[in-house]
Amino acid sequence: MVEITGAKALVDSLKNEGVHVIFGIPGGAIMPVYDVLRDSDIRHILARHEQHAAHMADGYARVSKKPGVCMATSGPGSTNLITGIANAYMDSSPVIAFTGQVSTFVMGMGAFQETDMVGLTTPITKWSYQVKSVSEIPSIVKTAFKIAVSGRPGPVVIDLPRDIQTSFGEVDINDAKIVRKIINPSPPKLEIVKKIVEYLLESEKPVILAGGGVKWAKAGKLLLELAEKLLIPIATTFMGKGVIPETHPLALRCVGMHGNPVAHEVIMNADLLLVIGARLSDRTTCKIDEFGSGAKIIHIDVDPSEIGKNKDVDIGLVASADQALKAILECLNQIAFKKEKSSWMKKIEEVREKWREVIGEDGAINKSEVSSVFKALRRAAPPSTIVTTEVGQNQMWASIFWTVIEPDTFISSGGLGTMGFGFPAAIGAKIARPDLPVIDIAGDGSFLMNENNLAVVSSEDIPVIVVILDNRVLGMVAQWQRIFYNRRYSAVQFKDIPDFVKLAEAYNVEGIRTNNPEEIEKAVSRAIRNNTALLVDVPINPEEDVLPFVPPGRSYKDVILPGGLRK
Repeated sequence: MVEITGAKALVDSLKNEGVHVIFGIPGGAIMPVYDVLRDSDIRHILARHEQHAAHMADGYARVSKKPGVCMATSGPGSTNLITGIANAYMDSSPVIAFTGQVSTFVMGMGAFQETDMVGLTTPITKWSYQVKSVSEIPSIVKTAFKIAVSGRPGPVVIDLPRDIQTSFGEVDINDAKIVRKIINPSPPKLEIVKKIVEYLLESEKPVILAGGGVKWAKAGKLLLELAEKLLIPIATTFMGKGVIPETHPLALRCVGMHGNPVAHEVIMNADLLLVIGARLSDRTTCKIDEFGSGAKIIHIDVDPSEIGKNKDVDIGLVASADQALKAILECLNQIAFKKEKSSWMKKIEEVREKWREVIGEDGAINKSEVSSVFKALRRAAPPSTIVTTEVGQNQMWASIFWTVIEPDTFISSGGLGTMGFGFPAAIGAKIARPDLPVIDIAGDGSFLMNENNLAVVSSEDIPVIVVILDNRVLGMVAQWQRIFYNRRYSAVQFKDIPDFVKLAEAYNVEGIRTNNPEEIEKAVSRAIRNNTALLVDVPINPEEDVLPFVPPGRSYKDVILPGGLRK
């Protein structure tokens, strides 16, 4: 036992949990912690907005598969974190946010910058807790890190009153205990696993739909092993994109509102749908009544509340993706069977060939102007390159056009759809894996929300590449106004947008403007080779739509392609 301040207890506890980096902005109510942090070996990345600090921690977590840590002061500092915390909650990302708070003796008196962070964040966290004493800090920190990664990962908020930070207390850092019950799923039930295997072997036209839960469980190899053993094609949700290489013969790419028509047609003709680690949200299923209507549905998820929530299922299994897949494979290995190329695989090849006239090998509309930009980026970037995206047309174009070669190298905001996510997430990703190139695919609208991160990459020497698809409009809103509102554009056009190249140069970052694929490839290749930051401003046609597109409330068969509605 040693007598130290709460601030010292916190920093020592973070070191004990293996924390190497914190993203944040200091202020009065968290200043005691920052004073101690100055003398520690934990790296602090000074964000330019607290929301971005949370996104940086999120990007770090998604790449490292460890909790990302962010920090802010009380009042507006902590409330600015809320969008980033909600984003992490929707996408099951283990972000831990430490927030400064007013001293306990003025709580409830309307003190300067007093905000009830526990009350505000309880609905969007796995745990939100206000520290009561110095002595409990090590156990609270240990519990926070355990909760964040247990079961379905997610964010945690720890609120730190200022007087607790400055007070002394007796602390044993090495004797920290878990103070809250941790619920992890039990091992998969053997009788359910056997039933799943029975369904798989009886099926003539099975399809796997893999979601983000497979990524968090690091179960991509197990998924491929199962698919190859039984010759089952794999489609992914948007959050599952890149869980397996999209160049694999069994890969159908993404489904959903802007999904691949081949994947959609295969799912519509399937007699069995094995869903693993996916929420089956409206953006994935489109018209829920028609999704998988002709198939038996098996749903595996670590969160029991997701099974049967949006779609009735024939078999539900509560388990992490890795545990479930291991159990299924072990069960299969005990059965003597031989799987030969089936009529179902021949049918899928026919579907691919039929759609090849409309879409290319990467599932993209052949005539798209934007596709050449992504082809140039793919040529320039090594297979291990991590790509993050903003939200909007740029995000969906990345989903369609960017081919993931090495698994788990694609990061985006799914459930919350947060504009401004991609650039700070790219910074967090680069901190987690400084050995890999990181590219943020941005739209001009999202970039205007996070351009101050150019200061972060410059001052902290974090060589991230930003590619802006610059159409001078809020592209996705404009597309919907074209299609559903008779081209009545309202509040979507940017009239006085800055020169992004000059803006980058003002922050000491190289910038170029070009829509020439060869010039894009050359510039990005050079930045990757030299490990330097780069901004590429790519002017594009504001009238170009993201296609394919399934209108809201419609089914996969109602996809919009060039030339109109396909029914």
